[in-house]
Amino acid sequence: MAHYRIKEGESGLAVEVTALAGRGEELMQAIGACQAGECSCPTDEYQKLASLEVDQSADVIKLSLVAKPGQTLVASEIAACLDYTIKKLDQ
Repeated sequence: MAHYRIKEGESGLAVEVTALAGRGEELMQAIGACQAGECSCPTDEYQKLASLEVDQSADVIKLSLVAKPGQTLVASEIAACLDYTIKKLDQ
Protein backbone atom coordinates (compact mmCIF):
# COMPACT_ATOMS: atom_id res chain seq x y z
CA MET A 1 0.00 0.00 0.00
CA ALA A 2 1.27 3.45 -0.92
CA HIS A 3 2.22 5.95 1.76
CA TYR A 4 2.35 9.71 1.54
CA ARG A 5 3.59 12.80 3.36
CA ILE A 6 2.19 16.28 2.98
CA LYS A 7 4.24 19.35 3.84
CA GLU A 8 2.90 22.88 3.87
CA GLY A 9 5.03 25.51 2.18
CA GLU A 10 4.82 29.20 1.40
CA SER A 11 3.23 28.72 -2.00
CA GLY A 12 1.20 25.56 -1.42
CA LEU A 13 1.64 21.92 -0.52
CA ALA A 14 4.36 19.39 -1.28
CA VAL A 15 3.21 15.77 -1.42
CA GLU A 16 5.49 12.75 -1.60
CA VAL A 17 3.94 9.36 -2.33
CA THR A 18 6.08 6.25 -1.78
CA ALA A 19 5.71 2.45 -1.71
CA LEU A 20 3.91 2.51 -5.05
CA ALA A 21 4.48 -1.19 -5.79
CA GLY A 22 4.42 -0.59 -9.54
CA ARG A 23 1.16 1.40 -9.44
CA GLY A 24 2.64 4.82 -10.11
CA GLU A 25 1.05 5.22 -13.53
CA GLU A 26 -2.39 4.31 -12.17
CA LEU A 27 -1.98 6.84 -9.39
CA MET A 28 -0.88 9.51 -11.87
CA GLN A 29 -3.98 8.84 -13.99
CA ALA A 30 -6.16 9.20 -10.89
CA ILE A 31 -4.41 12.45 -9.94
CA GLY A 32 -4.95 13.74 -13.47
CA ALA A 33 -8.67 12.97 -13.18
CA CYS A 34 -8.79 14.90 -9.90
CA GLN A 35 -6.97 17.85 -11.43
CA ALA A 36 -9.53 17.88 -14.27
CA GLY A 37 -12.42 17.69 -11.79
CA GLU A 38 -13.40 14.26 -13.12
CA CYS A 39 -12.85 12.16 -10.01
CA SER A 40 -15.09 10.90 -7.26
CA CYS A 41 -12.90 12.04 -4.36
CA PRO A 42 -14.73 13.22 -1.24
CA THR A 43 -13.39 16.76 -1.64
CA ASP A 44 -13.52 19.59 -4.15
CA GLU A 45 -10.06 20.90 -3.30
CA TYR A 46 -9.11 20.59 -6.99
CA GLN A 47 -11.16 23.74 -7.64
CA LYS A 48 -8.57 25.74 -5.67
CA LEU A 49 -5.61 24.38 -7.66
CA ALA A 50 -3.69 26.84 -9.83
CA SER A 51 -0.86 24.50 -10.79
CA LEU A 52 0.45 21.01 -10.24
CA GLU A 53 4.04 20.01 -10.85
CA VAL A 54 4.99 16.33 -10.86
CA ASP A 55 8.35 14.67 -10.36
CA GLN A 56 8.00 10.92 -10.84
CA SER A 57 10.49 8.10 -10.49
CA ALA A 58 9.95 4.35 -10.30
CA ASP A 59 9.12 4.32 -6.58
CA VAL A 60 8.26 7.92 -5.68
CA ILE A 61 5.87 10.58 -6.93
CA LYS A 62 6.44 14.13 -5.75
CA LEU A 63 3.70 16.68 -6.28
CA SER A 64 3.92 20.42 -5.86
CA LEU A 65 0.43 21.88 -5.47
CA VAL A 66 -0.05 25.64 -5.77
CA ALA A 67 -3.37 27.30 -4.92
CA LYS A 68 -5.09 29.97 -6.97
CA PRO A 69 -4.58 33.54 -5.75
CA GLY A 70 -6.67 34.16 -2.64
CA GLN A 71 -7.19 30.41 -2.05
CA THR A 72 -5.54 28.05 0.42
CA LEU A 73 -5.14 24.33 -0.12
CA VAL A 74 -6.10 22.38 3.00
CA ALA A 75 -3.71 19.51 3.77
CA SER A 76 -6.42 17.42 5.44
CA GLU A 77 -8.59 17.66 2.32
CA ILE A 78 -5.69 16.58 0.10
CA ALA A 79 -5.06 13.71 2.54
CA ALA A 80 -8.72 12.65 2.26
CA CYS A 81 -8.40 12.62 -1.53
CA LEU A 82 -5.17 10.61 -1.41
CA ASP A 83 -6.63 8.13 1.09
CA TYR A 84 -9.66 7.64 -1.13
CA THR A 85 -7.60 7.28 -4.31
CA ILE A 86 -5.05 4.88 -2.82
CA LYS A 87 -7.80 2.73 -1.32
CA LYS A 88 -9.58 2.64 -4.68
CA LEU A 89 -6.38 1.56 -6.46
CA ASP A 90 -5.78 -1.20 -3.90
CA GLN A 91 -9.17 -2.81 -4.53
